[in-house]
Amino acid sequence: MTRVVVTGVGAITPLGIGRDAFWSGLTEGRSGVREIQNFDNSGLEVKIAGEVPDFRAKDFMDFKAARRMDRFSQFGVAAAREAIEHAGLEITDENRDRIGIMINTGGGGIPTIENEVTVMAKSGGKRVSPFLIPLFAPNMASCQVAIQFNIHGPTVTSVAACAAGVQAFVDAVHMIERGDADVVITGGTEGGITPVAIASLTNMGALSRRNDDPQRASRPFDTARDGFVFSEGAAVVILESEEHAARRGANVLCQASGGAYTSDAFHITAPDPNGRGATTAMKRALQRAELDPTNVDYVAAHATATQIGDIAETTSIKNVFGDHAYKLSISANKSMLGHLLGGAGAVSSLACILAIRDNIVPPTINLDSQDPQCDLDYTPNVARKAEIKSALANGFGFGGQNAVTVFRQI
Repeated sequence: MTRVVVTGVGAITPLGIGRDAFWSGLTEGRSGVREIQNFDNSGLEVKIAGEVPDFRAKDFMDFKAARRMDRFSQFGVAAAREAIEHAGLEITDENRDRIGIMINTGGGGIPTIENEVTVMAKSGGKRVSPFLIPLFAPNMASCQVAIQFNIHGPTVTSVAACAAGVQAFVDAVHMIERGDADVVITGGTEGGITPVAIASLTNMGALSRRNDDPQRASRPFDTARDGFVFSEGAAVVILESEEHAARRGANVLCQASGGAYTSDAFHITAPDPNGRGATTAMKRALQRAELDPTNVDYVAAHATATQIGDIAETTSIKNVFGDHAYKLSISANKSMLGHLLGGAGAVSSLACILAIRDNIVPPTINLDSQDPQCDLDYTPNVARKAEIKSALANGFGFGGQNAVTVFRQI
């Protein structure tokens, strides 16, 4: 079977612009959560989020192109540009139809929809943008990457809520293994922090209300956790067949071994408390990767800091790994980044890739009083050096969607 490898990565996150800002912030245990700055938050109960600081679309694309993209597409293009440059991938007439794109999202262009509904309510239908549909359509991050880099291979998007960013890697590996592409530009992106989205998630009871202490608001596995912090950003990775990467002399970071996805079929927002679907997804991902559970070193947990979710994920990890669960290094990057929804699994995958590269386990910050029902090693508050030969990224989404992907040292 064709081996698939990682040759380049890019990131736009609440920790800053670029993969270096992401990784240094994550390993140093810095939080990117702050009071909302991009719109007036005075009428909201929750006033905090993980906004991307200092993002300027013009640094990554021309002004006209940026105007025809929602924020989630701009993030996707920006992260893709960095990943392509990092991989040293030259796109030519000879290879552009052998490069695929799969950049997933959870919500697509929520800001565009919200803005244009407001325009219509205030000024009537004549003032609604003619670009509303192609701006908010969830496939547009993938399509805009294709347009910006003149790529003609398969361009695909899956909308799988908070599992979308992990599912992208599962499907991208399949795309290369099937021979549909030699290279796939893949990951996840989200740019949906808006007043209506914040209000809805607040009314659902999903968000932390720690407005007075934003950087300590996201508390996965802690007894005082009270919900997630809504965030935005993107992570994009270049995957290639090993043969293709070797032929062009690419620097290989690790192997992407595929994964699996399942459905809880339980509830539109809550996970199955027994973790059945997540357990099956992890088991199938390991089987596909031909990896014994006892050989896994690190798990980038989904860990949203909800009461039920963190316990259910802990249960699932124990179901899969047995006694080895207590030897795993686990961390929750949402403690620093907040929850990027469709981009969350992509940043978790990036954390796995860089953990393998540098043999560093990022911490779970704000873990001051660990929930007794969450009794595994979540790398509390401080990163640690450890040999990481293999890692799992978990992504679990609304509707009961579960996705798990595996990365291994080459």
